[in-house]
Amino acid sequence: MACTEKHNLTIWKEFILMGITGPPELQAPLLGLSLTFYLVSVVGNLSLIILTKIASRLQTPMYFFLRHLALTDLGYSTAVGPKMLANFAVDQPTISYTWCATQLTFFSIFITSEIFILSAMAYDRYVAICNPLLYTVIMSHRLCQLLVAIPYLYSILLSLLTIIKIFLSSFSGYNVIRHFYCDSLPLIDLLCSDTHEIRLIILIFSAFNLVSSLLIVLVSYMLILVAVLRMNSAEGRHKAFSTCGSHLTVIVVFSGTLFFMYVQPKSSHSFDTDKIASLFYTLVIPMLNPMIYSLRKNEVKNALYRTCRMFANVLLKIHCRAH
Repeated sequence: MACTEKHNLTIWKEFILMGITGPPELQAPLLGLSLTFYLVSVVGNLSLIILTKIASRLQTPMYFFLRHLALTDLGYSTAVGPKMLANFAVDQPTISYTWCATQLTFFSIFITSEIFILSAMAYDRYVAICNPLLYTVIMSHRLCQLLVAIPYLYSILLSLLTIIKIFLSSFSGYNVIRHFYCDSLPLIDLLCSDTHEIRLIILIFSAFNLVSSLLIVLVSYMLILVAVLRMNSAEGRHKAFSTCGSHLTVIVVFSGTLFFMYVQPKSSHSFDTDKIASLFYTLVIPMLNPMIYSLRKNEVKNALYRTCRMFANVLLKIHCRAH
């Protein structure tokens, strides 16, 4: 970005967002679709968080990780969703300088945390299938807490590093972000200063996050495959594969989208294509994850039924006492 018209952004105090699409006739359908995706995502992930917290039969390591997966889904979709939906109602979407930094911080924290929580879930499945007798000993509550605490801490430090590098740099007078939310790559294009270092940091850490997490997943599933092929029971093999299928589906879709967004060379970037990919992983994936992981599991369905019946009985008692 040329800096011939350099200004201090404290004068601007805000960025202009280009939004998802230009044609006005597509705004209403996109608003309805995005609102539906976001509301379903919020209800699904909040329900999963509450259910895995209060249902006694869901107090296992697998559902502990599912709860944190739902938390990260809810976190990064909420960092982007409400502001994006509000921008549909205005002619020129804007975002304040402070909120832009805040949005990018929380989005980065939750999206990075999810990558490693998915890896922790792969390790959990490996222990459950390959060492079933030692599962409860190996996957202790302390280890489970550690496997989610480390990603959260790492994500916070990495996000702060990126945010500080971007927002302490000099911006040009051009304050239009070619995206529907504050993402690192569109923001970097607005910098006056040399962007080679910050681009290199993002590329290295994005590649490290994806490769290291996928390596954990790959090794875990290779060992799972060996263990499953040694099983004599066809029913056991089918159960193991069905358990892992949901996780692998989300891993492929989520990691593939992030790889497309952050690890591909700059020359192959198209911001229109990136916006579509971003819309997919900020709204669609958080909506699908509760369905893929939970609604197919009988334990969750039964726990949901028992919880609903319990609340119905409580409301019935309150109604009877009132009359």
